[in-house]
Amino acid sequence: MRAYNFSAGPAILPEEVLKQAQAELLDFNGTGMSIMEMSHRGKDYSAVHQETKDNIAKLLNLPDNYSVLFMTGGASTQFSLIPMNLLGEGQTADYITAGSWSTKAIKAAKKLGNVNELANTAKEIPTCMPANDTLNFTADAAYVHLCSNETISGTQVKEFPNTQAPLIADMSLDILSRPLDITQFGMIYAGAQKNLGPAGVTLVIIRDDLADKSPEALPDLFQYKHVRDNDSLSNTAPTYPIYMLSLVTRWLLDKGGLEGIQKLNEEKAAKLYAAIDASDFYNGTALKEWRSPMNVTFRLPSEELEAQFVADAAKQHMTSLKGHRSVGGIRASIYNAFPPEGVDALISFMAAFEAKRG
Repeated sequence: MRAYNFSAGPAILPEEVLKQAQAELLDFNGTGMSIMEMSHRGKDYSAVHQETKDNIAKLLNLPDNYSVLFMTGGASTQFSLIPMNLLGEGQTADYITAGSWSTKAIKAAKKLGNVNELANTAKEIPTCMPANDTLNFTADAAYVHLCSNETISGTQVKEFPNTQAPLIADMSLDILSRPLDITQFGMIYAGAQKNLGPAGVTLVIIRDDLADKSPEALPDLFQYKHVRDNDSLSNTAPTYPIYMLSLVTRWLLDKGGLEGIQKLNEEKAAKLYAAIDASDFYNGTALKEWRSPMNVTFRLPSEELEAQFVADAAKQHMTSLKGHRSVGGIRASIYNAFPPEGVDALISFMAAFEAKRG
């Protein structure tokens, strides 16, 4: 049997997608070749490349003045590319810090230009996101950056701030998990390995006027403008991860788009949080108003019990429940592809473990 994989990433993929990829592995579209073996400029791969962009545009209802880019280096590389492209000399960028990933983003930006930290809730317990009404934006800021979901602390932005400057969001943890008004953002980006597919491709969606700001002095592959103008194909694209992204986005469309997947995600998370709240043995770590539907974090009465919980769960094919090494505890990541029956299995296990150990 397949394990229930609660990993924060690389994360679970839809079983239907894996089966289709398996069926097409040696012979894609009757070519007698794997798509991994094909030219990134050939007609068979080009059709996949275009379909992937079209699927993303359809899911997000992208206006014509936004472009879909496929880049490499993960979201962490974007932490540096964003200020390199968009933070001009003498300008200031605003950063909202709420956890590990936004902390890494501001650290990278400080090496490259002037940065103003609007708020920092990274060390607050219970974990939370900064409230929008506490943010004092810099006049004429180059952009405002935030992370929409912090996987380690189990928190998510519920309402994005209204900003005069372009809003840029690291959405690696919750991309395509809920409807989004993309026009509120100048740019969003995400590493694939949480909600989009396997590691190897980074999705960047950027408004064209921002892409046009890329300094010519930057190396070509570091420029958003160059990547956009060359359809993400000026060097060999990560063809197989993009192919997998095409299958995942097709799966999302079949699930009813972002409205459909949001309903499923909310149902899964609500059941798991209800089980935590009904118990005196388990304790959620995030404030209720900021709880993430993607990453559910909680503690047991002792670290010894947490270690036993993880070990016993693994024996029942529930893997990767150990919290991040920096904070400990338990973390159940239940991204788009995570099956509802896996959440039910975890809830049943939690009740049995509490009855035995509580």
